[in-house]
Amino acid sequence: MRYELNERQWRALEPLLPRQGRGGARKDHRTILNGILWRLHTGAPLRDLPSRYGPWQTVYDRFVRWRKDGTWLRLMRTLQTQLAERDELDMSILFVDSSVVRASRAAAGGGQKGAQASPETTPWAAPEGASPPSSTLPASAMAAFSAWH
Repeated sequence: MRYELNERQWRALEPLLPRQGRGGARKDHRTILNGILWRLHTGAPLRDLPSRYGPWQTVYDRFVRWRKDGTWLRLMRTLQTQLAERDELDMSILFVDSSVVRASRAAAGGGQKGAQASPETTPWAAPEGASPPSSTLPASAMAAFSAWH
């Protein structure tokens, strides 16, 4: 089916995924991964996920769990290394789109033109002298995560 892993792709990814624990019946990783890929490719609302991938909550939970435990980062690094070893790594496809959407100053918490934001009215404002925010996730992981919201 469209957007789903073929046999060769699945054989390459399967050993890199976390082992499934013992316990109750769980959806297999391939079904869930295909559901994640479907969601990321189509951009459709998560609740519109076709039933063949299982409950949307399960697909979402696995996506988030793999983000938190480093599975996505491990997959990306391993596959990049394998491609680089075969001299098949195309660096041009690894960059995230950096398009910017302008928002009004008010949308960014800046208030109206000429108005000064204060810590009393903007509780999220950084204290004076604080370091700028930084991300600990690679850009590709942040882009993938943002696709769920």
